[in-house]
Amino acid sequence: MPSEPGKKFTAGIIGGAGYAAGELIRLVRIHPNFTLEYVQSKSQCGRPVTSVHGDMIGETDLTFTDRIDPGVDLLFLAQGPGDASKLLDSLHLPAQTRVIDLSQDFRFSPSDTYRFIYGLPEANQTAISEARYIANPGCFATAILLALIPFATGNFLQDPVHISAITGSTGAGQSLSDTLHFSWRYSNISIYKPFEHQHLHEVNGQLGEIMKHAVPPIHFIPMRGNFTRGILASLYTRTDRSLSDILADYHEYYQNAPFIFITDTNPDLKMVINTNKCLLYLKKHKDMLLIISIIDNLIKGAAGQAIQNMNLMFGLSKTAGLRLKASVF
Repeated sequence: MPSEPGKKFTAGIIGGAGYAAGELIRLVRIHPNFTLEYVQSKSQCGRPVTSVHGDMIGETDLTFTDRIDPGVDLLFLAQGPGDASKLLDSLHLPAQTRVIDLSQDFRFSPSDTYRFIYGLPEANQTAISEARYIANPGCFATAILLALIPFATGNFLQDPVHISAITGSTGAGQSLSDTLHFSWRYSNISIYKPFEHQHLHEVNGQLGEIMKHAVPPIHFIPMRGNFTRGILASLYTRTDRSLSDILADYHEYYQNAPFIFITDTNPDLKMVINTNKCLLYLKKHKDMLLIISIIDNLIKGAAGQAIQNMNLMFGLSKTAGLRLKASVF
């Protein structure tokens, strides 16, 4: 049910010190229907939010807290893997409080207590709008699924899919490791978790719910890029269908999806950075279909998608708080 025009809701963020949480703070703050009540962080308790997210100097006077008020209308969980499930058991949430989890704890892990819906708005809009608990998808999974779902929905995905995708350093979070230091990352590129990245579980699970036959093998090679944000995924698979027929299916599937754009221009990452957009580019070479999918990993791949899910849950405009402009340079 749509909410009353101008109605206000309250939100709290748990685990507010990370990159995705920083974007979430920014987006909730500018949302016309939500007020950000608090940002919780054990590691930063007592410090100004601007001490971590410095671009918000002059925009907020919030201070990180270690207390959690479960009585807000919506709780965002932006913690590390394994923490969300433990926290929910301890909170005793009021019946009206809804939850969006940005970790991987509930994406495809059945829970006897909580019925989480997989929060890919372009595929699960009706279920999301009726849900109390949402599992926000992973960034790689978002880029891959948006590229494949229209093809899978028509039961045309028959052959193995080969994927190479590169992500910026923010995809690994703020905690330093050998592969996140500037000296290592600069002018460098590397492959990690080939064929076994954790987001493949989401991709196979979601495609399995859509398709009328077994999901074909998906061969995924993820890469670390020497830039800060964004994902460019390149996918190819065999098909006898014409490009014009495939494009018609994609345009029809995404006709009511305000953030998905099918372009006839070979896209680059700067076209989506700082937006909730996904750009899709399709091309045929003989019997091979190429799909390029690009997103901002911190927005469409995390915080922006969470806001999109929030809008659906509370009956708001799909684009509320998400009319963001790309950074050209």
